[in-house]
Amino acid sequence: VLLALINSVASPLITFGLLFLIEKISDTTTDLQLKEYDNLNHSLLQKMSEIAPGTYQHTLAVAMLAERCAGAIDANPLLTKVGAYFHDIGKMAKAEYFTENQVSIDNKHEQITPKKSVQIIKEHVTDGIVLANKYKLPPRIIDFIPMHHGTTLVKHFYAKAIEEKGENEEINEDDFRYPGPKPNSKETAILMICDASEAISRIADKSIEQIEEIIEQNIQDRILDGQFDECNITLHELNKIKGVLARNLIGVSHQRTSYKEIPKDKTK
Repeated sequence: VLLALINSVASPLITFGLLFLIEKISDTTTDLQLKEYDNLNHSLLQKMSEIAPGTYQHTLAVAMLAERCAGAIDANPLLTKVGAYFHDIGKMAKAEYFTENQVSIDNKHEQITPKKSVQIIKEHVTDGIVLANKYKLPPRIIDFIPMHHGTTLVKHFYAKAIEEKGENEEINEDDFRYPGPKPNSKETAILMICDASEAISRIADKSIEQIEEIIEQNIQDRILDGQFDECNITLHELNKIKGVLARNLIGVSHQRTSYKEIPKDKTK
């Protein structure tokens, strides 16, 4: 009995002590450490909710979708959710330049060139990495910041630059691409897909078929662009992710019935 009592006290101390040493020495992030960041009261997330409330709401929606997608395939739901919480922290530096935060203000991109706009948009990645290092976020979480965009093209401003270019002006596509790197895990690939798909829930009057078609197109665009070339996600898993996203986004974007009001003369 005495040996059992000693073992029950010593084993957890040795286990957690070794985990702490392993994390410090090898720069490894365990799920135990990730649990510390699965907390919406984290100072960075609280700061985001104040400075960039639209981005904060987007973050919560993406985290929910990403966690469910990870649970549907052989991926880590906890890592995916926590990575999603912090993926857009860099937007706080220039929150007013992102659509979700432009409430009751003019679109600032209307006053600047497409090249300047895309520079500001891309900076949310580098600003996010700087902020994540300042707050000492684990490397596994920081990876989600650049990888959720990979080297994708910022299509809106690229198209706008082509439309507005001068007669002898050359538009370099690479100037309108994120710096990368591309996703190197299933978890970061899931976030890339969910981040792009979440906006569908904000589009009104879309049928189930249209929502599924948009999700399919988002995934296909990234496959053809080589964004998943450096991770081990399979086509079968991508198809499962598409199904999870479709079910969840259809539920979020459904339109409520317009209820009738009781005539005033009948309310007394």
